[in-house]
Amino acid sequence: MLLVLVLAVRLPLLWLGVPLTTAELRAMLVGERLHEGSLLYRSLYDSTAPLAAAFFGALDFVANRPLWLYRALALVLLLLQALRLNAVLNRADVHPERGFVAALTYLLLASLTSDLDTLSPLLLGHTFIILSLSALLPTSREGYDNRRLFRAGFLVGVAALCYLPLALFLLVGLFAVIIFAANSFRSFLLLLCGFFFPYAVAATFFLYSESLPDFVRFHLQPSLRGMVAGADGLPLLLQLRLLILPGVVLLLAFARTFTTSLGLVFQIKFQQLMLVWLLVAVLMVAAGRGITPGTLVLVLPPVTYFSLFLWQKARRAWLPEVFLLVIMGAIVTVRYRTMLGLEQTLQLPAESHYAVQPNPAYAAVHGRRLLVLGNDQRAYLYNRLTTPYLDWALAQTDFGHLDEYGAVNRIAHNFSPTPPDYIIDEAGLLPRLRYKIPAVFDQYKPTATPRVYKRVTE
Repeated sequence: MLLVLVLAVRLPLLWLGVPLTTAELRAMLVGERLHEGSLLYRSLYDSTAPLAAAFFGALDFVANRPLWLYRALALVLLLLQALRLNAVLNRADVHPERGFVAALTYLLLASLTSDLDTLSPLLLGHTFIILSLSALLPTSREGYDNRRLFRAGFLVGVAALCYLPLALFLLVGLFAVIIFAANSFRSFLLLLCGFFFPYAVAATFFLYSESLPDFVRFHLQPSLRGMVAGADGLPLLLQLRLLILPGVVLLLAFARTFTTSLGLVFQIKFQQLMLVWLLVAVLMVAAGRGITPGTLVLVLPPVTYFSLFLWQKARRAWLPEVFLLVIMGAIVTVRYRTMLGLEQTLQLPAESHYAVQPNPAYAAVHGRRLLVLGNDQRAYLYNRLTTPYLDWALAQTDFGHLDEYGAVNRIAHNFSPTPPDYIIDEAGLLPRLRYKIPAVFDQYKPTATPRVYKRVTE
């Protein structure tokens, strides 16, 4: 019944179609390039985390730009996260009452926006964060366990390899070690060892592929400077408005939580742990500037836990059921606001307004190998990327240093052996490129469309 209810909310809109998002287009381009044999960071300038990029490449191996597979996997990951979190909460007895209401709450709140219908590095990495929770808890009952702490750190490290800011969840692990483990300092060192192990493996791979400096420059440094890959989701104001309903549920749950006495010390400690989790989730939202695709999923675990106190037995037995129906009605109203004509009333524009639309100025370029010298990636919607320069901000490593021999040499090397058929020069760099590298760029002639140049070979 849980699955039927959630699918009843989501499937009709999925059947009607969820517009392609900017993050999905970027993921498909990354997967496409990796499937063609490019090496991440060396022959593809993008800051997508390595494990997420490898996952996108594997999906492109199944099918070319498999949008249907992206949507199906996003739903599967949400189901996995909800059921896993529900199982952990039940097995650890963190609340006096057991059941599947935690999974129901998780999936209902996840149905609030189509942003979670799309596969993103954050959604992929968050799955490993949920899996790591069970490895942190048994230290309170079984004592000091090397394997479990190492596994918890390892899973957080794998999550960071999908989306680097998820490394902040080490703070949750640190707090869990402090309140649960017998030897806090040594236990936290084990957690750190587990965290750095996946990164040691990734660094070893890039070292032997002679691209370790590129791994640092295009993955670690951009994320540490706030240039998080995929921070191109819904506008901040819309994201904040969509968080109003989970925020209301959380506030009401807090009011009920602090009036409920928890008998076991472990339950009190777990409640403190979820408060820290909520704080880290807020830090994560700030790290992604509030616009990272899938931002809502960060607050779902703590909101789900605290909402358990809303659904517990009360003197008025009908009150929790009525409140749950109200929440379901609000979710359906927000999700179907476009079909109900309530966008203006709710002041919530549809997510489809921010989908990727083809640029009409470049409609003549279709099914070609392409390079865009600029930030606008819409031209890649019906064309293929053939050079490493996907992320324009990272491409400034070369195009922003045209007075340096190394940058000019890399550009000339990256245009062989298959130069693009067309160049869209939004940055106005082609005159300088012709002067610096005439053997490559003198082949490109202007077309009838402004800023579009076609490669002409004699």
